[in-house]
Order: sequence, then C-alpha cells, then structure tokens
Amino acid sequence: MDFETTKAQRAAASTKIVIAGGFGVGKSTLVGAVSEIDPLRTEALVTNESEGVDDLAAVPTKATTTVAMDFGRLTLAEDLVLYLFGTPGQRRFWFMWDDLCRGAIGAIVLVDVARLDESFSPLDYFESKGIPFIVAVNEFDGVPRYPAEEIAAALALPADVPIISLDARDREQAKGALVKITEYALMRLRESLTVNAN
Repeated sequence: MDFETTKAQRAAASTKIVIAGGFGVGKSTLVGAVSEIDPLRTEALVTNESEGVDDLAAVPTKATTTVAMDFGRLTLAEDLVLYLFGTPGQRRFWFMWDDLCRGAIGAIVLVDVARLDESFSPLDYFESKGIPFIVAVNEFDGVPRYPAEEIAAALALPADVPIISLDARDREQAKGALVKITEYALMRLRESLTVNAN
C-alpha cells in the first residue's frame, strides 16, 4: 500500500470548538464570518419583553439574539474539520452551556472592552470545567484599544492563557483565533499526558 492510498483512506478528524462570551459581543458574527457552510442560527427578535431582563444599553442596535446556539463548520486541513458552536449570551439561556460544551477541545471567549464585567462568568465557567480557552478581544469600531497585558490583568487571567485581538467580521482573523485555540488545546493535552506519564 503506497502513501497516497493510506492518506486517502485516513478518516478526517473532527473537533469541536465553542465560541462564548457576553450578550452582543460578536459570537454569531464570528461563526458566520468563518463558517464554510451557511451557519445554523437560532435567533429570535429582541422585543420589549427583554426590558429589565437583558441590558441593551451597550448594544442598542441589536435586533436579534441567539436563543440556543450558532453552528458552523470549517475545514482546516484535509484531515481536520472544526465544528463551531456559539453559545447564547444571556444568562437565562446558560443552562444549555453544559450540552453545547460537551466534547469540546477548547473555547474562544470573546470580549468587549467596554463591558469587561460580562466576561467573568464565561471565563469562570471554562476554568471550572477544565476546558482550555483563549481570550479574543473583539475590536469593535470606535472602541478604545488596550495592551493585551492590561486586559489580561483586568480579567485576572492565568499567565498561560493566550489573549489576542481580532475583528469578528474578518474571516482570516477569525480563522487565526480558531487555529490559536486548537494549538493551545493540543499543547494543554500534551502537558497533561506528560504529567500523567510521570
């Protein structure tokens, strides 16, 4: 059997990545920007019923919201396919996170520097579950820019957690974030295997 036959017969590995963060931070946008298929979206209109439940002050133009998940797919290599699951941002839908995160190798926590306080709960969730994560600062138009070190300090991130900046609308930057979390998750896996072998 030659190399080409072996390569053709090798099954593609699939990997699950979760995109999380607060309400209106750009999760659906990131999944849509990078997915090679039309993303599955479970969105509902933001109505007056949200008043007093969702804080819309920071995102006054937001007309829809994810109520279950976003789903997309990206083929990184011939034998590596990423399945993307975007979580709902509002607290009342967080009961679905355990199911969405089951089997994920890692997560991207999207952050809006204007609303850093909304990042703590998602960060705490992934830390408590032992799921590797990176932090991606979504650089919205007109928001102030801060050095990564300042953001990491404000979020009290562990020193080994990568922090990057991106525009969630940009396909290449979104792909870069997916590559980064995949590499980080693999590094964490190798570290844990080394520790367990000793």
